[in-house]
Amino acid sequence: MTSARTRDRLVQRLRDQGIRNEAVLEQIRSVPRHLFVDEALASRAYEDTALPIGLGQTISQPYVVARMTEALLEGFTGEKVLEVGTGCGYQTAVLSPLVKKIYTIERIPELLRKTRQRLRELDIYNVQFKPGDGWEGWAKYGPYDGIIVTAAPEEVPEKLLSQLAPGGRLIIPVGPRDGVQTLARITRRDDHFEQESLGLVSFVPLVKGQT
Repeated sequence: MTSARTRDRLVQRLRDQGIRNEAVLEQIRSVPRHLFVDEALASRAYEDTALPIGLGQTISQPYVVARMTEALLEGFTGEKVLEVGTGCGYQTAVLSPLVKKIYTIERIPELLRKTRQRLRELDIYNVQFKPGDGWEGWAKYGPYDGIIVTAAPEEVPEKLLSQLAPGGRLIIPVGPRDGVQTLARITRRDDHFEQESLGLVSFVPLVKGQT
């Protein structure tokens, strides 16, 4: 179930759903998603579905990862990206060769430890990790050319907006804790923010604080 044919079938499905960025599609094909889930779920790793990863968290659906990455990179000319919600590291792994540097925050230290080790085993080294509260962002290394958030707040955190560089974009699901949220792309202009909707998604909530 981790064969090239299985991966190609997933990539074709994403194409059929409108993903056009070939670099993103190649990452979906090449990143070994089966290594990011429990061994018992490995046979389902290349299905286009979210899967549980323990600790109340999930690995995002490949389409959603591809859509968010494509939305971030469209017209992207920067270098630094902040990721809020490291999770199992799958989104990080897909994005890592496509930008110069990723700064990633995870509120669950146990999850972050496992993910750091997994990404190192995959020879991914352009990522800096921090246990912390995603609502606060990571001001030390800002402003960021892009911010990608892999959990849903009910409203956009002001501190994330403040850490966007001019021309930078924030990709974030926004909406109620239970149910469907709107995936938004928010771009910082000189004196205002422009927001556009990229469709409906379903994410775990962006919880304040850290464990």
